Amino acid sequence: MSPKETPGQQGLSEHYRRLFYKHASVEKENERYMTEDDFLSAIAPGEDFKKIQREQFGLLYKVADNSKKGLVSFQDFVIFQNLLSKPDAEYEIAFRLFDVNGSGKVTFDQFKNVLSSNMPKDAVAFDFDCDWLKLYIGKKEGHHELSYEEFSQLLKGLQGERLRQEFKHYDKEQSGYIEPEQFQRIILDIAKHKLSDHVIDHLPTLCNLYAGGGNKITFSNVVAFHNVIRNIDMVELVIKRAIDDSPTKKITKADFLNHAAQVSRYTVFTPMEADVIFHFAGVDGASGTLSIEDFGKILDPRWTHPEPEPAVPVVDAEATKQKSGVLFEIIENAYAFVLGSIAGAVGATAVYPIDLVKTRMQNQRSKVVGELLYKNSLDCFQKVVKNEGFAGLYRGLGPQLVGVAPEKAIKLTVNDFVRSKLANKETGELRFYQEMIAGGAAGASQVVFTNPLEIVKIRLQIQGEQAKNSGAPRRSAIWIVKHLGIVGLYKGASACLLRDVPFSAIYFPAYAHLKRDMFKEGPDHKLTISELLMAGAIAGMPAAYFTTPADVIKTRLQVEARSGQTSYNGITDAARKIMKEEGFKAFFKGGPARIFRSSPQFGVTLTVYEILHQAFPLPGHGPTTSSTASKSGAGQEVGFGPLRSRNALKMLLDLDYRFGVYKVPQQLPGTKA
Repeated sequence: MSPKETPGQQGLSEHYRRLFYKHASVEKENERYMTEDDFLSAIAPGEDFKKIQREQFGLLYKVADNSKKGLVSFQDFVIFQNLLSKPDAEYEIAFRLFDVNGSGKVTFDQFKNVLSSNMPKDAVAFDFDCDWLKLYIGKKEGHHELSYEEFSQLLKGLQGERLRQEFKHYDKEQSGYIEPEQFQRIILDIAKHKLSDHVIDHLPTLCNLYAGGGNKITFSNVVAFHNVIRNIDMVELVIKRAIDDSPTKKITKADFLNHAAQVSRYTVFTPMEADVIFHFAGVDGASGTLSIEDFGKILDPRWTHPEPEPAVPVVDAEATKQKSGVLFEIIENAYAFVLGSIAGAVGATAVYPIDLVKTRMQNQRSKVVGELLYKNSLDCFQKVVKNEGFAGLYRGLGPQLVGVAPEKAIKLTVNDFVRSKLANKETGELRFYQEMIAGGAAGASQVVFTNPLEIVKIRLQIQGEQAKNSGAPRRSAIWIVKHLGIVGLYKGASACLLRDVPFSAIYFPAYAHLKRDMFKEGPDHKLTISELLMAGAIAGMPAAYFTTPADVIKTRLQVEARSGQTSYNGITDAARKIMKEEGFKAFFKGGPARIFRSSPQFGVTLTVYEILHQAFPLPGHGPTTSSTASKSGAGQEVGFGPLRSRNALKMLLDLDYRFGVYKVPQQLPGTKA
């Protein structure tokens, strides 16, 4: 951070950088640039380009392209974003578009050429020789050039002059009346972008504003409607205050005018303007007493804030410094370790009976006489309960709970670490294959804990059926550990790697993308418990099933073979013998049970983990996010949204709702190159 750059400015700069490099697709001489499509994706995410067309947002691209080379650099992008943040952005955007030469002045020729070339061909031609324009720039010969401030004032009054000229154009007989269809055309030309669909549909009904008016609309009616639209923010303020003060939460025209007089020093709305408001809000009914829902029909949500825009993150340098110490890191890691341990224990306990059934099914050797104890997973479950009692379903749970804490902790930690190292330095994004690498690394690291845990757990789980068949004594977990020794505890480690690496490589990216793409997780959408549970469970299904063959081989290698059973000498030998003796289907024994175990286990574990983070936040710590949150998509990119970009176009759209659909010539007549 430069000496003069504040923490807030540093946060903005970093945000602009991430947003730019996320969308910039052109690289020249080791520099990245935005095309027009890139630029629009960055400044108008989610825009449907219906009321405001894509070409009109393209006007902003012309303003941002300072070099006029057809590409926007990072510096151009930062300057443009700074321009959008100004309170008078809509005026300055318009001024820069009309100031073709960048001289800081707008001439009569520039004003005429830019306005004419951006207006639709079927629009009512603007009379550039009118007295109104001469008041601003003098006579056509010897006119003076307009500064930014003067041009802004002209622009504010230009819509009213267009309205007057269009009314005069349609009232050829100067009767003071026009047809409803002509009124609709005038209003759509200058204000369609500000109108709700309800108002647009009912524009011709203005002729019914007063009884006896016939099927005609007066100039007074047109001006009254235009004033209402221009002052719609004040309309909304008065309506909300009046309704808040009303016991019935409904108001009349008298209530509206009374409150309008209270909020302003001078009269804001005329009686006719109040009539216009109540006419369009209550066009479907004639009660004269309206609620906030009725008035909502005249307010276009595109120009309001239905939800606050996500704030640009501001870096608090002092707080960051305090949280970067060794002690804080130790506390933070211990906090995550404890929560991960609890979540892992809850997840393991919830599905342990299914895991026991899966292990028994995988160890069943179909070529051994009398060995087929179980017909299927359900039969296995029923026989375990019948022969060993309900407690038999939880045989070997102790070692599982002891090992699951470090297993989950190291898996999540390594996944986060590798993701941070592989992420794009500019944008923080990850490609899908990088997400898989991070997940695979996490799966490999956990084998240090999972292999000893698995071999002890499996031997305890098998003891029940061994005791029933051969009368073998039951052994404790401690006895098994002493009997196997350090080397024996890692028997089948290669098979464990063969299972855990692809499992995590599939699971972590799938979970992150399900949250982002299916459940739309983002800064403005926090997932519910059911959504988190579903994301975790769905991601676990393919990860569990496609790694079942490796799990079968691992189980066979880790179970102590009994008399008459085939013994195996490594992964290749086990795979060959299983294929030869039992067929291909044997590799997917316990597959359904594995899905029913792994899928809900990970769903429960990660859901509990996130719930614990919310229920027991670390004191003095900011909002936490799941370690599996995806950084690879737009859903996680905090953006400004299209609201600021739409607002920047307000003054141009006031000239005509189709302004900008036609291209501005590269070289305008009467201007210097």
